Amino acid sequence: MHLSENEGIEGNTFVVTGGLGFVGSALCLELVRRGARQVRPFDLRLTSSWSHKLTTHGVQCIQGDLTYKRDVEKALRGVDCVFHLASFGMSGKEMLQFGRIDEVNINGTCHILEACIEFGIKRLVYVSTYNVVFGGKEIVNGNEALPYFPIDDHVDPYGSSKSIAEQLVLKYNGSPLKKNNGKRLYTCAIRPAAIYGPGEERHFPRIMSFAKLGLLPFIIGDANVKTDWVYVDNLVLALILASMGLLDDIPMTGGRPVAAGQPYFISDGSPINSFEFLRPLLRSLDYDLPTASLTVPHALILGKIFQAIYTLLYPWLNRWWLPQPFILPAEVYKVGVTHYFSFLKAKQELGYVPMVTPREGMAATISYWQDRKRKMLDGPTIYAWLFCVIGMGTLFCAAYLPDTGPVPLFRAISLFVFRSMWMTRTVFLLATTAHICEAIYAWRLAKRVDPVNARGWFWQTFALGFLSLRFLLKREKNKS
Repeated sequence: MHLSENEGIEGNTFVVTGGLGFVGSALCLELVRRGARQVRPFDLRLTSSWSHKLTTHGVQCIQGDLTYKRDVEKALRGVDCVFHLASFGMSGKEMLQFGRIDEVNINGTCHILEACIEFGIKRLVYVSTYNVVFGGKEIVNGNEALPYFPIDDHVDPYGSSKSIAEQLVLKYNGSPLKKNNGKRLYTCAIRPAAIYGPGEERHFPRIMSFAKLGLLPFIIGDANVKTDWVYVDNLVLALILASMGLLDDIPMTGGRPVAAGQPYFISDGSPINSFEFLRPLLRSLDYDLPTASLTVPHALILGKIFQAIYTLLYPWLNRWWLPQPFILPAEVYKVGVTHYFSFLKAKQELGYVPMVTPREGMAATISYWQDRKRKMLDGPTIYAWLFCVIGMGTLFCAAYLPDTGPVPLFRAISLFVFRSMWMTRTVFLLATTAHICEAIYAWRLAKRVDPVNARGWFWQTFALGFLSLRFLLKREKNKS
């Protein structure tokens, strides 16, 4: 296509489902920049990290739930084009909430389609996923001619639900509209690679939390495994171009939109091993890089163990205190099996070419995470926590508790090391005093170096002593 930069955008009204998310907010801002008359982010949340920026650009969120038809109809009334980004169950604990996944990804998409027909909306761009054709079998430079992966063979409900939803969206293409005589609904599907960029909220925070705790001990799969990534600005560009590709009033198309009924793979065009891709980011944050490797079959066993444990914990999956699972089977395939795709079709039909290179995108991502880390409470790995907490707890039990349960064993170990109860109690009191003094010093130092997290530094140093304090001292040195 050879259209103007703002073709089909200027003067039009748009709805972006999931509009307060990472990609959704970036898309909303780009639509505003290109002259959209009105942009409506439709989201289950009322606020997010991007709410303030959206508000300053005159964008007001419509709060609602995709699974409620009334909410969808309220948001879509009087709209020219819909970008359907909202989904559920992409990663972590969400992947195991089967009922909610189908409600949002399938039923919610049906509500969007029905509202488009009811209110005469002519364009719908659906954000799908690579998983509609990938299910654990190697794909090298795949294209849109690949068949859908069998629904019953998907290892997670997210992939199967997105596949069903995409097929529904493309099947609705060309459906006549109720309130627009002679007009039709035109749809297309964008299948993005793994998305990254400053502020990405699904994968990177989880990866960084594991790295901070030292819980990234191994690489999954062979070093030559490659997958695709896409920078957020490149994906937003593809979505904009897709909406233009659904216009039915472009003379050169003869009234048949070039993108109508079509799926498109979108990426940066630089497939790379996922762990190699993350290496510069982890190194820039002083986190340990994985050295050992784990084969895909062994990783799948680990993933199935976590899946079984978290399935038993199903009633509490939404609770804040339940941490994210280390890895699940579908995630093993994502990082451990080669699957990357060509964006040639998007280039030929939509004019898509990545505007941000992987090097530029990673540089921006690193800058964001370095700034974020400076504002966060830093600390040692989980192994230091276990060593210190278990050590102090064991010493306390040996010094002061009566001979019940495992206490005699703890006392025997302490007596072997310290030779007497008097020495055991003296060591515990001295260690506790040192922790208290270090915690007070950390609090006073943090008041100057990191005042926002001063209370956190106090309690962490109280628990860990110098194992925590050294991170604050390092921050003071870097700041000076």
